[in-house]
Amino acid sequence: MLFGETRSYNYEQIRRAVRLVLNGARLIGTNPDVTGPVEDGIVPATRALVAPIELATGVQAYFIGKPNPLMMRQALQRLGARRQTTVIIGDRIDTDIRAGVESGIETVLLLSGVSKEEDLHRFAYRPDHVYSDLRALLA
Repeated sequence: MLFGETRSYNYEQIRRAVRLVLNGARLIGTNPDVTGPVEDGIVPATRALVAPIELATGVQAYFIGKPNPLMMRQALQRLGARRQTTVIIGDRIDTDIRAGVESGIETVLLLSGVSKEEDLHRFAYRPDHVYSDLRALLA
């Protein structure tokens, strides 16, 4: 069963997902982001929505999206690109930047989204470049 972000999340869907997983369905998430930015703040993202199913079943989801290096390799192959000439630009240290670091791709962190400058010290890895926002990057 593939699980992604949605605005129509309800208890009945959680119950159905728990039954499916307990009956052998694989629990797959699109990405492990706990939160995501929206115009008026932060909202729960896929990891937060999958958590009740993991807790109820004891089964950990496999996330196919970033930072999964498999996704990065597939994307490079599909685009006909090389990691040495590619850059990952993102607003999350824990997924976007980690994806680049683990895949050997240059990284750019934009501080206009989820991660903030004060978050940089919390991680063992660092982005190659940090900009306040997209305008600063393009300047």
